Amino acid sequence: MNTINLPPKHLLMVLAIVLIWGVNFVAVYIGLKSFPPFLLSALRFGLSALPWVFFIPRPKGSVKLIVYYGLFNFALQFGFIFTGIHLGISPGLASLVLQIQVFFSMGLAFLFFHDRPSPFKIAGSLISFVGIGIVGYHVNGGSTFTGLILMLLAAFSWAAGNMFTKKIHSESPLALVVWGNLAAFPVMVLVSYFFEGPHVIQSSLKNMSWPAIASVCYIVYFSTHIGYGAWGFLMKSYSTSVVVPFTLLVPVVGFMSSAIYLGEEIQSWKLLASLFILSGLIFGLLEKQIRSWLSPR
Repeated sequence: MNTINLPPKHLLMVLAIVLIWGVNFVAVYIGLKSFPPFLLSALRFGLSALPWVFFIPRPKGSVKLIVYYGLFNFALQFGFIFTGIHLGISPGLASLVLQIQVFFSMGLAFLFFHDRPSPFKIAGSLISFVGIGIVGYHVNGGSTFTGLILMLLAAFSWAAGNMFTKKIHSESPLALVVWGNLAAFPVMVLVSYFFEGPHVIQSSLKNMSWPAIASVCYIVYFSTHIGYGAWGFLMKSYSTSVVVPFTLLVPVVGFMSSAIYLGEEIQSWKLLASLFILSGLIFGLLEKQIRSWLSPR
């Protein structure tokens, strides 16, 4: 398994995932204008799973692992993300805070798979962590602070989901995504029913707008099917410490798309936080070049 560099076609693949996931936060924000967060999550999971489960065979991994994958990677992660944005954290900041999953992923991979990150990747992660700290320092207000906590919980859920991705060893990453969403779907339907209520669900579905429908389609078919299908392939093929740091580029796209489409103000501290996160990513990815430069000729 390649643990240092990605070939060009897989590099393009992971950059396409970054673009899709960065814009996804804008789509979520638009969707939340018409749907409450748990209902939006349930719609995502249901449309991502159905009718595809009738045509795509179940992954060969155990049912229990697939259920855990669906609960952590979908039900918990996106339940927290959608609720956090609903409670006031902006799409750009949400995309930034979520990247702390890099540290959770590396730590869990070390604990469960002995996938030891190199000192360069650890240093790069610490540099990026400074950026997360800047975000935490500038977040204020009750709802926004709650949103920050929920995004941190979403980050841990994503990292845990990555571990189940590696344990299942599915031959088809898309099959894992589809069946994982099927596991998350009934859970989120029940959560939406009990916490948001049948009246809110009925009213939201009856009065949904065309932008909301478009946002759900983007969330389902681009972010979930294409994004997570390709992500599952990369997680299966490469070391966690090689693939996961690329997600640190997601907030760069998230900030840019949020500023362009939603008019989110980009304050200087947001730029500084992004600079630290991007610098940490570059430091970790250029390990081979840095080692070559430091080694005696």
